[in-house]
Amino acid sequence: MKHAAGTLAFIARFVVLGLAVAFVISLAWPGVGNHLRQRFGLTQANAPVPVAPSPERTSGPVSYADAVARAAPSVVNIYANKMVTEQAVQMYTDPVLQRLFGGRPAGPAYKRREQSLGSGVIVSSQGYVLTNNHVIANADDIQVLLYDGRVAKATLVGADVETDLAVLKIDAGNLPVIHIADHRPVRTGDVVLAIGNPLGLNQTVTMGIVSAIGRQLSSASPEDFIQTDAAINLGNSGGALVNTEGELVGINTLLIGKAANAEGISFAIPVGSAKRVLDQIIDTGHVVRGWMGADYTFVQVSADNGLPAAPRGAQVTDIYPGGPAAQAGIQPHDILLRIGTDDIVDPADLRRHEAALKPGSKVEVSGLRNGTPFHTEVILAQRPPLTPTASLDG
Repeated sequence: MKHAAGTLAFIARFVVLGLAVAFVISLAWPGVGNHLRQRFGLTQANAPVPVAPSPERTSGPVSYADAVARAAPSVVNIYANKMVTEQAVQMYTDPVLQRLFGGRPAGPAYKRREQSLGSGVIVSSQGYVLTNNHVIANADDIQVLLYDGRVAKATLVGADVETDLAVLKIDAGNLPVIHIADHRPVRTGDVVLAIGNPLGLNQTVTMGIVSAIGRQLSSASPEDFIQTDAAINLGNSGGALVNTEGELVGINTLLIGKAANAEGISFAIPVGSAKRVLDQIIDTGHVVRGWMGADYTFVQVSADNGLPAAPRGAQVTDIYPGGPAAQAGIQPHDILLRIGTDDIVDPADLRRHEAALKPGSKVEVSGLRNGTPFHTEVILAQRPPLTPTASLDG
């Protein structure tokens, strides 16, 4: 019995010693176990577990400081001064008369100087500055504060009411000219930065995204706008809307304030439209647009107009007597589908096409009249000036 117990104790000591030695060896050479099993054919070597590559992550920059540094020197503050004539009024003491008539003139009219604040963008080394027309309208003295602290007197080269753009010229050297984004179109969802002079706080930068493009603010105007939620306040008008590379994509022009129960809805003139206006004003002092002399609306689908359920084109609602469309025989209710070599998508598209043509040019217009195709030639006239219908703030 004692002999059997001694044998078991001896075996146990060697087993414990073997395990200890194996443990030490595994620590020193971690792969020795797999190597021995593979050598003696006991098992296959473990294949490495493939690791799935992590997907590429694309993200925006942590900071937009570089974009601001490139664009901000080109944004200027504009101070437009004008004389305003006002009449002193004496209120009626009788509450009934006061409610009905308010008051009556008291003494002679007097004049006072009024200053409006705005922003502008240097777009040429020759001193041309783009801003909004409503910033400098009726001003008799325009001062421009540059990024480096210089002050320059500006002269008005020309203005365009439809786009609410004006071109100023300053006499100064070493001007920082903004880079215009012309390599790719603005897309909904793009990050944009608004730089301007809101409430007199010069060189203020706000950030947002492009909420929508191609916004039509007036049914009579061929121009469209960029909608953004970048904060734009009074004084931002005429300032720069830039992309994340600091390139100009629009001129800030309009905000819809809290009086309309709106927040985060602002508009900018696309840089393409602004550049066309700039070039024409520099060349001729004003903007010339083609005009057919008709008003349009979206096509109404009916059983007899020969159009599918999702129509394109523009339907004529009114013809101006003696205008180009009237002389060409176009009638109300006609559906216009093609102008020149271009298809007409909708009324806004037609207005842009006719506005881009020179007055006096002849263009073929095709469409449907009571479901029957027709073709006619229209000699365009110059578009008459329009009174803006949108309320401009900023």
